Amino acid sequence: MNKHMVTINCCDRWEAYFRLQELGIICECKGHQPLKVHVKSSNDAIQVWCITRRLAKSRRDLAHWLESCLTLV
Repeated sequence: MNKHMVTINCCDRWEAYFRLQELGIICECKGHQPLKVHVKSSNDAIQVWCITRRLAKSRRDLAHWLESCLTLV
């Protein structure tokens, strides 16, 4: 099983945890410990990627990415 670590600051880590819980993705977040996520499908992996990307990227970077997506449509 491959394990990947994503660095998220402490406050955002809890936001990611609660969002993943809402999506039904198994995860564990203890105080002063990294967020652990059990990815059991490709859909779970995509959800984790989307959530961590949103938290890790700046608002400006996300806006630029969205603009580039809209120009493709």
